[in-house]
Order: sequence, then C-alpha cells, then structure tokens
Amino acid sequence: MSSSGRGHLRVYLGAAPGVGKTYKMLGEAQRRRERGTDIVVGLVETHGREQTAAMLDGLEVVPRKILDYRGASFTELDLDAVLARRPEVVLVDELAHSNVPGSRNAKRWQDIDELLIAGIDVISAVNIQHLESINDVVEKITGVPQQETVPDRVVRAADQIELVDMTPEALRRRMAHGNVYAADKIDAALGNYFRVGNLSALRELALLWLADRVDAGLQQYRAQHDIDSTWEARERVVVALTGGPEGETLIRRAARIAARSSGGDLLAVHIARSDGLTGANPAKLAQQRQLVESLGGTYHQVVGENVPEALLSFARAENATQLVLGGSRRSRLAALFTGPGIGASSLRDAGDIDVHIVTHSEMGRGRLPRAQGSLSKRRLIYGFVLAVLLPPLLAVLLGIGGDALNLTSNALAFLFAVVVVALVGGLWPAILTAVAGTFVLNWFFTPPAHSLTITEPNNVLALSIFVLIAGLVSSVVDRAARRTRQAARSAAESETLATLAGSVLRGETALPALLERVREAFGMTGACLMERLETDELTETWRPIASAGTPTCRRPEDGDAEIPGRDDLVLVLQGRSLAADERRLVGAFAAHAAALVDKARLSEAAAEAKPLAEADKLRTALLRAVGHDLRSPLASAKASVTSLRSSDVDWTPAEREELLETADESLDRLTRLVDNLLDLSRLQAGVLPVFTRPMALDEIMPGVLAEVGAVAAAVSVDLPHTLPLVDADAALLERVIANLLANAVRHSPQGRPPLVTGSSLGDQVEVRVVDRGPGIPRVDRDRVFAPFQRLGDTDNATGVGLGLALARGLTEAMNGSLQPEDTPGGGLTMVVSLPVATVRPGDAPVPGRRERSASGPEVQG
Repeated sequence: MSSSGRGHLRVYLGAAPGVGKTYKMLGEAQRRRERGTDIVVGLVETHGREQTAAMLDGLEVVPRKILDYRGASFTELDLDAVLARRPEVVLVDELAHSNVPGSRNAKRWQDIDELLIAGIDVISAVNIQHLESINDVVEKITGVPQQETVPDRVVRAADQIELVDMTPEALRRRMAHGNVYAADKIDAALGNYFRVGNLSALRELALLWLADRVDAGLQQYRAQHDIDSTWEARERVVVALTGGPEGETLIRRAARIAARSSGGDLLAVHIARSDGLTGANPAKLAQQRQLVESLGGTYHQVVGENVPEALLSFARAENATQLVLGGSRRSRLAALFTGPGIGASSLRDAGDIDVHIVTHSEMGRGRLPRAQGSLSKRRLIYGFVLAVLLPPLLAVLLGIGGDALNLTSNALAFLFAVVVVALVGGLWPAILTAVAGTFVLNWFFTPPAHSLTITEPNNVLALSIFVLIAGLVSSVVDRAARRTRQAARSAAESETLATLAGSVLRGETALPALLERVREAFGMTGACLMERLETDELTETWRPIASAGTPTCRRPEDGDAEIPGRDDLVLVLQGRSLAADERRLVGAFAAHAAALVDKARLSEAAAEAKPLAEADKLRTALLRAVGHDLRSPLASAKASVTSLRSSDVDWTPAEREELLETADESLDRLTRLVDNLLDLSRLQAGVLPVFTRPMALDEIMPGVLAEVGAVAAAVSVDLPHTLPLVDADAALLERVIANLLANAVRHSPQGRPPLVTGSSLGDQVEVRVVDRGPGIPRVDRDRVFAPFQRLGDTDNATGVGLGLALARGLTEAMNGSLQPEDTPGGGLTMVVSLPVATVRPGDAPVPGRRERSASGPEVQG
C-alpha cells in the first residue's frame, strides 16, 4: 500500500476491445507477485479468452458479490471484501463499467476511488471509446453509441497510463484466429465495428489523447522544478502579432513551419502594453485571430510593458521551440532615434528558441513619430506665441531688478518660462523658448553685457546646464501632456468597446442597432454596411445589407469614410472624415458587423438544414428498423408458410396448428409495426385524422386489455365511475393506453403488475399507467419519446422504439399531454392528461354507461 496515504492508480489504455489490456494487466500482476508484492484480483473479465484466463494462475482472486436485479443475478466487485483484505495492490478491470442498481456506487471508477482513498494501489483498464470527452466522436466514427463512460479527469489523474497499442491489421488477425470473440460473432464484428478505417481512427484518438496527457505532465514537471529552458519534446511555433497589415503573412509562414514539424502546435500572441496605449488595430487583430483558428492554432493576448521581454516569457512558458517575427516597419532614420527594435532584442535574449525574422511588404515604411501630433493646432500656436513673447518680457522684468538678482536666479526664471511654454505648446515651442532664453541671458545678464562673449567659465557652464535642463524638462512635460491626451483617448475607446462587448453579451445582434451605435458614437449622419456581390476587371457591384441614419451612398467611394470588415464587406460612414485613431476604433465595429452577418447567414443555413437533418435522421432510423425489426416477423411468417407448403414433411395437426399460429402472430406484429410507422409519418406530416367525442375512459379498457394479450389478466385497473367524460378519439386513445401498458408490463418485475388508474383535476382528467420497474433517469426522460429510441434496450423483438413516441404524438393530437413521473417507492408512471368533455344539448348518451357532465350530477343512461 502507498505510504503517502492515498493509493496509486495505473491504467492500461486501449484503442479498441481485444488489443490486450487485460492480458497486460495480468502480466504486470504476475511480475509483482513474483517480486513479493501482496496483490489480489478484485475483478477481471476474461471474456472467455483462454490465454487471458491462464494468466490468473497463481493469483489470489477475491470472490465477487452477487446481486439480484429484475429477476436475474449479476456479479460485481465486492468492495467491502477488498477493503477488509487490504492488499497492497488490487486489479479492477473495466474502469468505465456501470454497477448493477443496488450497489454502493453507481460506477466502478467510484469503487476504485474508495480503494485509492484507503491507500490501496489499483491497476485498471479502459478503452478510448469510453472516455467522456470523445464519446460522441467515437459514435460518429463507428456508428455505435457507448452507454458506459468515465470522466476524463479520472483517467488523467492516474499516476501511470500505459497505452496498449496494436495495428488494425494485427487486431483483425487476432479476431480472425478466434482470440477475441466467439466464432459466430467474428464475421459481424470484422464487417462493422472492427473495420480497418474505424480501428485506425480509434488508434489515432488514443495516441492523441495520451500525447496531450503526457504533454500536461511534462509542463507540470517543468513548473515544479522551475525549468525555464526550452525542451524540444514537441515543436511549438509562436508567431507575434502587432495588428499590422503584415499579420496574415506571418501567420501563414508560421503555420507552414508548424506543419513541416510533424504536426507542431501553432500559437499566435499579441502583446498589449500595460498602460493600454497601444496602436494595434482591433479589426485586423480580429481577422488575424480567425485566420489562426482556421489553421488549427490558438490565439493569446498578454499584457506587458516591455514587448520583447513579455514575448519571450510567453514563449518559454509554453515551451516554444520557434518564434516568428515580422521585419521592422520602422525606417532607418526612425531606428536611429528609437534604438533596437523588437526583433533585435528578441534575437539577443532568445536563448534556446529559434527566431525567424520574416520579410514582408511593409518593412521600412514607418515614419518618425511627430512630437506635436498629440496636441491641437491651437495649443501649438499659443505655444509659439508665448515662446516669442516671454523671453523679451522676462528680460524687461529682470532688468528692472538691476543687480539685485544674479545669473542663477535669472536662469531659473527663464527655466520657469520654458516649463510654461512646454505645458501650453509642447516640445518645439519649449525648445524655441530655451534657445531664446539662452541668448537673452548671454546678451543682458552675462558679463560682458550686450555681447555674446562669455569671459567666465562658470557662466559658460551655467548657460550650458540651463539649455540641457530646459530641453529635458520640456521633453518630459511634452511627453506627459501627450500621454494624458492618449490616456483620455484610450479611456474613451475602452468605454466604447465595453459598450460594444456589453451589447454582444446581452445578445443584441441586430445590424441596424449596431450601425446606429456607430453613427451616434462618431457623430455621423449615416452608416451603411455594404457587400461586394461580384467583381470583374471593369466594374464592382455593391449592395447595402443594413443601414442607420440617412445614408445616400451606392458605393463605398460615395461615403466620407470606408472601413473594411473583411474582403467583401465594407462599413461606409457619411458626415465627416475619420482620424487615424478613430478608424482603428471603427474597425472593431466593422469586424463585429461582419461577424453578425456571418452568424445570421449560418443561422439561416442551419434553419434550412434542420428539416433535412431531421428527415435524414428519421430515414436512417427507419432503415435500421426495416433492416431488422420489420424483416424479422416477415421472415418468421415466410418460414412458417413455406414449411406448410412443403411436401417433403408430413406435418401433424398439432405442428400445422403451431406453424399457422406463428405465421398469424408474426403477421399481426408486422401489421402493428407498419401501422405505427404510418401513423408516426402522418403525425409528422400533420395529416392524421382525429375525431374526438365525449367518451368514458372505461369504454376503451376492454380493447386495451385485448391488445396487451395474455398478460392482461395480471393488470390492475382502477378507473372510478365518477370520472368525467373526456374529449378524445376512442381508437387513438385505446392505442395510447395500450402502448403505455405494454411498455409497463414489459418492465414490471414478477409479482408486481402494472396499475391503470384515473383521477380528475380541474378541467383535466389524468390517466396513470404505473409500473414498479427500474424507472428512467430524469436526464433521459425526453429521449424516451424520440422515435426508434429504446435507451439501451437490446431486445429488438419488442419493437422498433416507436411506442412512446407514437403515444405522445397521438395524445397531443387529441389536445392532451403525456408526461413521465417517478412512482413512489420506485418505478415509472406515465400520466396521460385529457380535456374534460362538456356534454352539449342533443348529444347521444354513451350506450350502457352513465353519462356525466364536467360538473353536473350523474345522469342514468
């Protein structure tokens, strides 16, 4: 047993039955027994395979627990016996198995969890098709639904997972040799579930699932041991996106690199600055994200002030092996002023990560940032005016003071003027003020006066420091002013984008509402989303999809601003032109509008495809039913008639009667199946004739009991004579109750027959068909009314699964309802609710019955 308190779990994972999981598990048990480990077999399923059964020799086997359920005996893991035995290791096969009702736990993996909690090591096995996350994928591949599943977290939490692998051809050879299934099942298995294509797909699923689990374990190990260096166990390609026009080129190049690396991972990352002052285009980023995901990659966004550092930190955290960057868009002149770019910094600090610098058409087209670009022209003019006026004004004021002030005081006064001008007009007016102040100080206040000559070295140093401090202060003040304006702009953009995100979360998907938001937010007279219909060498045809305000444009060129949502969609605005930062924000709205168009069209396509899918689903189910359930009684009747016509056999009267009875029963069953299929198709087409009239419930019970057959004698019927009449079609209601009662008889245990009872509640009469069977879980109650659905019932001789579907359809056709309920003490109750009939003057009484009104006294018929 584990010394750490909780036991260890080892799981053998297989792609399909027969690959040898149980054999490998028993082989491990034998090895541990030989090493002296106290190991027992809690439960192992050999499935009659001699080689597997032989591996049990010498192993202690804990007797199984016997449980009775629905008149049959079943064996399960005796959990209490294993806990009492307390071995070091126990073998428990079939991890995904569902226990028989009455067991302590519903699933076997829950039994195993109790063993692990008790400190006992467990060895188990499971097939890939039983994992919950890929159960639906397996059903699509094989066409066989898996009723028993185990949560992925249970298997992922195992301390060891070993894949038991076998090629499809080798597994099929094993089956052909009789090492998996009995001889009478081999041909059917090879032609259905165990086809080469199915086995190949299941094998790939198992390998991929285990690879993900191994990768997660590797990441956990690296984190626990603080390993930052790259381990090239699996190629991971990270591509850095800035939201610029070169993004698509980088993504496709990175995808090709990943594809050449035997299925490497593609990760796209955008580094957003922590101060929120980013120049990324949201619309471009949205388009690039869609491209990444369409190529099988993932998109990530990371916040960081230092872009190269944040980028490399992300790459190392993801254990990336390659990093793809675009060549710098900065010009050579811009590079001289702004220093090394992201590419150079990343190359210098990448370490084990290979860095690819990809050339593109936008390289070298950037410009130097304009220092005054963040301030208005009015403020710039005011700044230059102050730069011209303040130096002479200060010279006059300081000259009035005479010799009372020294050069240091005068320099501080001019420095104050530089700060004031920087606050008003920005960097360049402040630089002009600093230069002018230097000449004024030299001309008027530095000996010799009225001369640009400076005789004392201290004065030279003082003026030089003044110029340097003035330049630095003006630069800092200007940058602070620009950042304040940018922050305000970013706050406004964030608020607008938050409003857009809120509308998405609230489900506002109408295009006109979105366009109205754009029009109001940017003060436009009109907004229109236009789509390109066709393009040739000479003309382009556009059509409006949605609009807001008063747009008058017929082409994108007719508007004042056009922002592409994608290649064939353009958001056109009228009213004024947009600034560059505004175009960036409107781009997010344009991308969202394009997404809304796609969503609306997908919804329309889904709505159109839904009836076709339902029809195809019904057709497939019908073909399955015809393939067995309809053919079976037909074959039985055919065999009986052929035998009777045979002249080679001299049948006795009793044998002849038995063959005739078999043919008669088979044809009756075939007739019922065909009638059900026809009625279901009429219901779905809305053409089933329904003739309702006031009737008593006990009027139909003789026909119902006759339909059920010989077991009707055991059915209890309790329909009070005081029940009101109901509005119903007698023939249809008889079929409804008969279907429900036949279903209840089939699932009722011996000695506890079903009950048919009735009661009135307001303007409804409720007929209850009560059984004491296993019941139906709440999550499956809607599924039982689907056509051709028997919820795992493998007894195909009882019908095609139309009984409950037809019963609900017929009940609703009579303006009633059919709902399942729990039977107190266990079982299922089907409740048929029908409207109470109002007896109208002139209605004929029901023969031989008391006629009752909805609320009046009984009337003798």
